Amino acid sequence: MMKVQGISKRFKLYHSPADRLREILLQKRYHKDFLALDNVSFEVRDGETLGIIGQNGAGKSTLLKILSGIVIPDSGTIHIDGKVTGLLELGTGFNAEMTGLENIYMNGTLIGMSRDEIDRKKQTIIDFSELGEFIHEPIKTYSSGMTMRLAFSIAIHADPKCFLVDEALAVGDAYFQQKCMRKIQDFRASGGSIVFVSHDMNAVMTLCDYAILLDHGKLISYGIPRSIVDLYISRICIQSHTGEKAVALMDTKDTLNNHSNISTGEIEFDSIRILDSSKTVITHVHSDDEIIISFSFRSERLIEDPIFGILIRNRYGVSIFGTNTYLLHQKNNPLLPGKMYQVSYQFKVPLQPDDYLITVAIDNKGKAINSFDEYLLRLNDIATLKVVRNEKQPLYEGVTNLNPTINVEAITNGVS
Repeated sequence: MMKVQGISKRFKLYHSPADRLREILLQKRYHKDFLALDNVSFEVRDGETLGIIGQNGAGKSTLLKILSGIVIPDSGTIHIDGKVTGLLELGTGFNAEMTGLENIYMNGTLIGMSRDEIDRKKQTIIDFSELGEFIHEPIKTYSSGMTMRLAFSIAIHADPKCFLVDEALAVGDAYFQQKCMRKIQDFRASGGSIVFVSHDMNAVMTLCDYAILLDHGKLISYGIPRSIVDLYISRICIQSHTGEKAVALMDTKDTLNNHSNISTGEIEFDSIRILDSSKTVITHVHSDDEIIISFSFRSERLIEDPIFGILIRNRYGVSIFGTNTYLLHQKNNPLLPGKMYQVSYQFKVPLQPDDYLITVAIDNKGKAINSFDEYLLRLNDIATLKVVRNEKQPLYEGVTNLNPTINVEAITNGVS
């Protein structure tokens, strides 16, 4: 178990290295204070995975460095039952002039492994990293992916109680990333705790039990990953064109089952319905049926260039499908103040039986080139699409049915 209470960290920022010397000699302030973390507290229980998300500069990497012991906090306490290892900034704890094998001994010692333990696990670490004869070459000759392979292999085989994972895992090839993820999941299943930092929101929602959102060193919210990711996306959308003050437009209640929506108050949502192809309201749908998702609203002002979007996610919050009228090259008429409107999406549902969550959004395109001028309304998980099994449909693995045909034929004289 890991328990973090009231962690704060402040750094001194100097305009140049010479200012640091001037400050010492002249006893005069030449630096600016930067508060990287401000009174951050959370817990990670055995077998749990905690995701940490936030924009660049939010304090994520500083927090991981504190948890790993690389950086000492100015205040607060950390209680961890056991050893902590992880994969932080690429190359941390390595000597570029030493060989991979020599770095196994050096890095392993730095993270708390004894010489005997390294001797026992050396070959296992080398085999997992799949570096082969390159293990005898200097680290400076390694690619970033090779360095990541060695760093991960050492860290995960040190028998940690808690494993820290930063974006460094992203530099590896797809094959080794999957190998690392399977190893991490095995570690978690055996009771290990994981702290996972990533900009990949689908990975956070898939791998993590809980998540926290950091912003400028402050812990903004804690809860189930889907809720925290919704809050994070909403804050980015609002801040991208109106600044910090617009955050007050969103619902930021810190509860496990609350989703953060965007609303400027200029679109009054009315209702949403799921219909079959004959426009009858339904409670569930069979795989491959055609449905209509329809929602109505009132516009409280003139919206010159409205964009209507829909997103379907699974129960874990992972996006299954999403689009909007802008991506579909569909131009819509302006919305007039005081008038009611209805938007309908019609499509087939080639999905595995399960519950899927529906998010709808209305934006104003305006003159922005690669984004929208105004994010007017986003209602996360506003309705549930329940897909049930059709006994006539064949079984398949995965999320969606690609309706394949399989042809098997004998080959005669090398010609099919």
